[in-house]
Amino acid sequence: MGPVTDDEARAFAQEWIEAWNSHDLERILAHYADEIVFLSPIARQRVGSGRLIGIPALRSYWGAGLQAQPNLTFELLEVLRGHECVTLLYRNHKGQTVAETAEFGPSGKIVRSFACYTAPQRTP
Repeated sequence: MGPVTDDEARAFAQEWIEAWNSHDLERILAHYADEIVFLSPIARQRVGSGRLIGIPALRSYWGAGLQAQPNLTFELLEVLRGHECVTLLYRNHKGQTVAETAEFGPSGKIVRSFACYTAPQRTP
């Protein structure tokens, strides 16, 4: 892919957030390369491994997650641009702040991604 411009980073962020908020699994997965490696502590809790590899693994994991959380929404807070990568800072439906970094391959699709979360918001 090469260096990511500010405009490309913002356009990607907007489309990625909209895809998730649409709950359209195929639209979400369209951002990822077949060989995607995704790292997440939530995946570790839910499926026993914090490292998911390939579209079939993501389809299974995220499909179940979308069904279990019909109120899932993401609010974009900030877009950080790197070399061949973008980090999105957003708030999820649980009130957590999430930093998710996406590394793009030559095709322009995400080949490696990892998500980091703040502790869940607790209501008294």
